[in-house]
Amino acid sequence: PSLLAPRTRGERALLAVVQEAYVGGVSTRRVDALVTALGIEGVSKSQVSRMCAALDEEVERFRARPLAAAYPYLWLDATFVKAREGGRVVSQAVVLAIGVTASGVREVLGVDVGPSEDGAFWLRFLRALVARGLRGVQLVTSDAHEGLRQAVAAVLHGASWQRCRVHFVRNALAVAPKGMQALVAATIRTVFAQPTAEQAREQWRRVADGFRERWPRLAALMDEAEADVLAYLTFPREHWRQIWSTNPLERLNKELKRRT
Repeated sequence: PSLLAPRTRGERALLAVVQEAYVGGVSTRRVDALVTALGIEGVSKSQVSRMCAALDEEVERFRARPLAAAYPYLWLDATFVKAREGGRVVSQAVVLAIGVTASGVREVLGVDVGPSEDGAFWLRFLRALVARGLRGVQLVTSDAHEGLRQAVAAVLHGASWQRCRVHFVRNALAVAPKGMQALVAATIRTVFAQPTAEQAREQWRRVADGFRERWPRLAALMDEAEADVLAYLTFPREHWRQIWSTNPLERLNKELKRRT
């Protein structure tokens, strides 16, 4: 019990070690083994969980903190993890928002967990961000999830939407012949190698026209997605590599999965 309300320096140090290991993605079973290796007996998995429960308060303060700066760029994405609910293991959606301030500082703005990434969930999530002070958003980058797009349009008025180029290429490959997917992907990527906005738009149409006779569905997809995938072109060129996909979120998604 004293470890749950530490008084001595040693107890506080042990609590810090346990919490740090837990945050680092070490399982409660392995934390128990770590404590035992330090020569301390009698700390069970359930005690480890209770010792780490205090972290929930810090997490909640982080999730609910006011957002004081303007964030011209916003990335949104979801990943799925396994969670215990009602005695069952179920899949849960973890939605994430990362923003960049005008001075170029990247911040995790919000994270939430729900049964699925439907439009209603995204709508609540974005409204909560705005209620906390989110403002100044000029461009939102995400995949083409319809519920997410509708939520962005409903909440973030005046912001452009950038369809993640990586997700788009995956969508394009889904309608391309399997044996030609590598060629299709490489050809589409030539668009993003163009040095100017005008050349990128010309190359997009050139690539779409090149697909039209052999793969009309692929060409139609490119026609439909052109404005959304090339939205990044209206922003400073030095920002293109960061804003044309949700890649800035991918590392965070991997860390979340590792820790769960």
